[in-house]
Amino acid sequence: MFDLDDGRGMRARVTDLGAALVGLDVPDASGRTADVVLGFDSAEEYAGEANPHMGATVGRVANRVSGAAFELDGAEHRLTANEPPNHLHGGGAGRLGLLVWRAVAADAGSVVLECESPAGSEGYPGRLRVRAAYRLGGGALEVSYRAESDAATPVNLTNHAYFDLAGAGEEGGVLGHRLRVEADRYTPVGEGMLPTGRVEPVEGPLDLRAGRRIGDGVAELAADPVVAGYDHNFVLRGGGGVRTAAVLSDPASGRVMELETDQPCLQVYSGNRVPRGLAGKGGRVYGPRGSVCLEPQGYPDAPNRPEFPGAVLRPGEVYERTIRYRFRAG
Repeated sequence: MFDLDDGRGMRARVTDLGAALVGLDVPDASGRTADVVLGFDSAEEYAGEANPHMGATVGRVANRVSGAAFELDGAEHRLTANEPPNHLHGGGAGRLGLLVWRAVAADAGSVVLECESPAGSEGYPGRLRVRAAYRLGGGALEVSYRAESDAATPVNLTNHAYFDLAGAGEEGGVLGHRLRVEADRYTPVGEGMLPTGRVEPVEGPLDLRAGRRIGDGVAELAADPVVAGYDHNFVLRGGGGVRTAAVLSDPASGRVMELETDQPCLQVYSGNRVPRGLAGKGGRVYGPRGSVCLEPQGYPDAPNRPEFPGAVLRPGEVYERTIRYRFRAG
C-alpha cells in the first residue's frame, strides 16, 4: 500500500493490486475529511468476484468488446467472454485490474507503478507494457497512463473509482449530488449494453450540460430495461488536450470535484449493478445507485466499430492519457 499526502489535508491510498485507488480523503467546507471513494479492507476482497472493479486500472480495453472478438490487420482475435457473449473491462484473471504491479518510484506525494501484460493474455495480441502514475498535490489527484506494445493491439485504459463526495457509504449516496458533463452528444446502446454505432444529441436526463441532480436523472432512467440508471458514454467537447469533462458536487458537504482529461469520452455510471448489501471498507455497506463512476475513456467497442475513432496501439507508438480529479470545498 502506498500512502500519499499533500500536506494540506488530502490523502490518497494506492495498492499494487490492479494499480487501484483504494482511498481518497478530502476535506469538506468545514475542514472535516472523509474518504470519498468506495472500496474494501483486504486484498482478497479486491481480488474477489464480488468486486465491481472498484478503483482499478481497467484494461487492456475498458468497456465492452462485442462478441469477445475483433479483427486486426486481417487476423481474428478471440477474447475472454467474461460477460457472455461479450468481453468487459479487459477480461478475467489477466486483466490489468487483477495484476500485481511493480513500484518503480514513490515519494510522499506520488507513486509510479508498472506491469506487463504478456502476448496472448485474455486473447490480446502483443506484449503490452503499462505505467500508471498517481500524483497528489495542489488540491488534485492526477492519474496518468502510458503504454507501449511490441505488436499492434487495441488499448483503452481508465480508472474505475466509485465516488461519493459525502463520504463513501454514507446513507443516501450520490442521489443528491449534482453532475455537470461537458458533452453535447452520446453513443446510444442496445442489447448487451453495446453501442449501436450512432452518435446522437443528449436530451432529457442525458442532457447534463447545465448540471442536474443525479437522483432526478436516475428516476427517469430507472425504467429503462437496458441501463436502469446512468450507464452512458458521453462524447466530450473539444480534444487534443486536458480539459474539464465533468463537475460533481455534493451540496451537503460542500465538496466539489472537477474531472479533467484528454480522453474523447466519459462513461457515467450510477452503480446500478453494485450488489445490494456489499460489505465495504470500515464496516460500510454498499448498494446500487449509492455512488457514481466517471470513467474517461476512448470510444466503446472501437475494435469492432469502424465508424468510431480507432484504439489501436502499434509498435513504436506510445499511448498516453491523463485523468485529474481536482477538489475544492465551498
